[in-house]
Amino acid sequence: MNTTFWLCLTIVAAGLWSGLLLTITTILHPMFAAQSAEGMRSDLGRFLPIARRSPTNYVLVVALMVAPIVTLFALWDSTVDAPFVLTAVGATLTFTGAFGISRFAAEPNYDVILAEDTPASPQRWATAQHRYFLLNWVRAGFTWGALACFVSAAYLHWTDS
Repeated sequence: MNTTFWLCLTIVAAGLWSGLLLTITTILHPMFAAQSAEGMRSDLGRFLPIARRSPTNYVLVVALMVAPIVTLFALWDSTVDAPFVLTAVGATLTFTGAFGISRFAAEPNYDVILAEDTPASPQRWATAQHRYFLLNWVRAGFTWGALACFVSAAYLHWTDS
């Protein structure tokens, strides 16, 4: 099994997902924060259906889930070495942040934001908007941490080889 290939794919997938979250947190957040509830709901109503069905989204999510697992199998002979441990930590951060938080917290919150009655309820809107911003920052932090682990694992693997 080509460990270098899988380490590189892990880094690329996490790097692309990190860039997506960087864009969301540093470009879309300020734009949405300056809008009315209906404006943000309208913009997300155009963005989310496309993002949810995008082939890019599916490919990246699959790569984020599969590449670290295959990399761990490729590093299996050295389970006590730093590259394996860092890859395992990165995989845990990826599964928790990119998948777990997205699936079980962010996606349900999107449904609240997109509901017709949410902008009409100031308290419900404020809670959903705050949660939207917070969850994106949390997912970004997890993903950036995972990327750092994957890059460090690759560096250590290549310098030890």
